[in-house]
Amino acid sequence: MVRNIVLLGGNSHPELTESICNILGVPPCKRVLTKFSGGESRCEIADSVRGKDVYIIQSGSGKVNDNLVELCIMISACKTGSAKRVTAVVPLFPYSRQPDFPYNKSGAPLTKSTENNQRKDYTFESVPATPRPGGPRSSGLSNGVNGLAEKLSKSVIPENQTDGDYFPPKRSDTLSSISSNSSTTRYHDNNNSSTSLTSQPSFTTHDYEKPAAPGVHFQAKPGYKQWVAQAGTLVADLLTCAGADHIITMDLHDPQYQGFFDIPVDNLYGKALIQNYIQSHIPEYRDAVIVSPDAGGAKRASAIRDSLDMDFALIHKERRPIKFAEQRNASMMLVGDVANRVCILVDDLIDTANTITRAAKLLKREGATKVYALVTHGAFSGDSIPRINASAIDKIIVTNSVPQHEHRRKCPKLEVLDISPVFAEAIRRVHHGESISVLFQLS
Repeated sequence: MVRNIVLLGGNSHPELTESICNILGVPPCKRVLTKFSGGESRCEIADSVRGKDVYIIQSGSGKVNDNLVELCIMISACKTGSAKRVTAVVPLFPYSRQPDFPYNKSGAPLTKSTENNQRKDYTFESVPATPRPGGPRSSGLSNGVNGLAEKLSKSVIPENQTDGDYFPPKRSDTLSSISSNSSTTRYHDNNNSSTSLTSQPSFTTHDYEKPAAPGVHFQAKPGYKQWVAQAGTLVADLLTCAGADHIITMDLHDPQYQGFFDIPVDNLYGKALIQNYIQSHIPEYRDAVIVSPDAGGAKRASAIRDSLDMDFALIHKERRPIKFAEQRNASMMLVGDVANRVCILVDDLIDTANTITRAAKLLKREGATKVYALVTHGAFSGDSIPRINASAIDKIIVTNSVPQHEHRRKCPKLEVLDISPVFAEAIRRVHHGESISVLFQLS
């Protein structure tokens, strides 16, 4: 039994909270976590947390936004109750698939355009073309930068002026000022006095001066990257400002997410669970092939391959646009030999199951005899369960980082691994100040 510790569970995964409490021999903290009639969350900690080491277990599944707000409120409530330290235990971290980049690879806008004015001459050359000797010249900018050498060649000192008589051009004679002055209007007041009003300011105004008509969306030029909302640092700052002192999670989709926090983050790995399943449930596993469904998970899959001394294959997925449009066709290519062999797909997350079902179809087409899919987090959103049932996957194995009771009822191919011993051991080691490196070693 662990002393001077409080385990507080949210509404996202009560079964996981109960299992961790049973392993540690600690009863769960009594709390009231409901909603008011207006939809706002209500949290009340019934037990004392003063001077205690509090661990709040809340997974980012189901109603993600509600669970995130509940987690922040519980953290704040414990800090207000004079808790010594508050650690957020989040098996599936919310918004971890949205890294803090200003735009994605395709430059996807937040809203899709309703008009269908697409370019017919799109190529895979950089737009505009990379400058090089003898290469094509771009049309340049509208502020007069294009053809700078040509304009400078015209700026020759007149021969009839001496060095002392020459005066440089005024600011009002430059191209930007001339264009600005051309939009100047004049009006006469009652005293017949003429006054100048500039209708265009001297700074860049984008589209504020000429708002688009209702229903007309902004049309980006080729090569323009539109900004998308950034949620990475926002969620990290929310938890930190709420009062979290430590974060424990598992298999972050983007490892750079740890750098968004100013507090310690322990990213556990499901590698040990996956390896144990392969060794104990897959016959003649050394003759099988570990397959990564995309290039992003190659490091994770190759680590398991190195530990078990198995062959490795990679599915390369690239989206090549036929035209300059938002939707692009994705082509998948297998790198490796899987003919007449058992294939084991390894990934960190299944959401819509589109990628992993297409990968299984490709493996069966290339001659694989059986396809396993071992995934850490099984979110299973949308129509992912019917898609898996109709796919070429023979068996899919996920952990209980999110509730899986309903998914198991609908999918006979699904098998669930228990991660509560891993998190229970991590909590025990953190509470006693012991090292937890053995829980997330990749080698």
